[in-house]
Amino acid sequence: MSRFLPTAPYRGTRDFLPPEMSVRQQVLHRLYQVAESYGYLRYDGPILEPAEIYEAKSGQEIAELQLYTLTDRGGRRLALRPEMTPSVARMIAGHAGSLQFPVRWYCNVNCHRYERPQRGRVREHWQINVDIFGSDSPNADIEIFSVVHDMMAAVGATRDMYVLRANDRVLLESILTQIVGIPADRVRAVCDIIDRWEKAPRDQLRADAAGAGLSDVQFDRLEATLAAGEDTLAKLPPDVLDRSHLAKILRSDANDLVTFDPHIVRAFEYYTSTVFEVFDLDPANSRSLFGGGRYDDLVGLFSSQRIPGVGFAVGDVTLPDFLETHGLLPQPRSEADVAVIPVTGDLAGAARDVARQLRRAGWRTSVPVEVRRLGREIARADRAGVRAIVIIGPGEWAEGQVTVRNMTTGEQQLVAAASVTEAVALTIGKQAP
Repeated sequence: MSRFLPTAPYRGTRDFLPPEMSVRQQVLHRLYQVAESYGYLRYDGPILEPAEIYEAKSGQEIAELQLYTLTDRGGRRLALRPEMTPSVARMIAGHAGSLQFPVRWYCNVNCHRYERPQRGRVREHWQINVDIFGSDSPNADIEIFSVVHDMMAAVGATRDMYVLRANDRVLLESILTQIVGIPADRVRAVCDIIDRWEKAPRDQLRADAAGAGLSDVQFDRLEATLAAGEDTLAKLPPDVLDRSHLAKILRSDANDLVTFDPHIVRAFEYYTSTVFEVFDLDPANSRSLFGGGRYDDLVGLFSSQRIPGVGFAVGDVTLPDFLETHGLLPQPRSEADVAVIPVTGDLAGAARDVARQLRRAGWRTSVPVEVRRLGREIARADRAGVRAIVIIGPGEWAEGQVTVRNMTTGEQQLVAAASVTEAVALTIGKQAP
């Protein structure tokens, strides 16, 4: 047995070294900017919650198979959050008296689920949640769809790369009971089968349907109804369409934001109307990337006040997979824009002074912690991706000058030390990033 502890992270979790973290932060920053451009405010909450808030509404798979639980010294059952929506509903209920509705909030939090690690699934992931609380209007759903499309555009995606497929729990229940002829007490079991429809073999689906009490005739009718897509809606009575947020959107000028798809179910029990998922259209990564929906009763777990909500969560696993598939991942940033290199040890203080000027101007600037041969420091700066170096030599410094070198072209010039920020700007760009 090794005398050293393992260096690998716990299975299903990840270390993020600086290059990976740089790529993540660039992508996340673009998503934050989109959310904030719509007026969403950032919030956060605890990673530990009472286990029952997930067991009540997050669905059987999460509650029984994926939840990380513990019991504290006071005998309270807690869970590492597997998702953020129940937590934000709790927060909205607890502070409803001081909030001005509709509330637009977003966050980026880490979540934990005991899953089998594979492509697209890990045990700890981060996800950006975007939610509107306090509005029953389909316009809130439309805004959420718009945020999704703008976020995808912000990371370089075009509409031919993905599709937003949406359904509605109100529509789906009516389709199953009124068109397929399934008893109301079997709707939940059939929804679970529909959720697996595009992944499981047809024979398995038929067997599962039989286990749920469906006859062969009902299964064939279900298969035909799902294949009919939006044409099925014409068979529903007007009162059902009037109760559906999605049906109203499909009949509005915002219908180009979504594609109706009766296969979209989503496993969370708290959804009450709209449900949607974003899918990659590239066959190399043909999968759901993220999704969301409307949950008008979730705050009711914590309060008698009815506060409807609609939102979505985009995770840090499937979205990077999408970006990688389409060649859209940004390059890692260098560790600094500029390196200030003193030629001798007694010029270290001068290097710090020059670096301070550059940082005040907005340039990320490094200074060697140990003074080594100039050639070695220049080589290190080149490997680190530094765009310019400022060399401080004893003779030049005595005359109030420094050397500024463009690391891309190799060109360099002597400039007055007092003008070093302007010289750097002219060398590698007009202004600091």
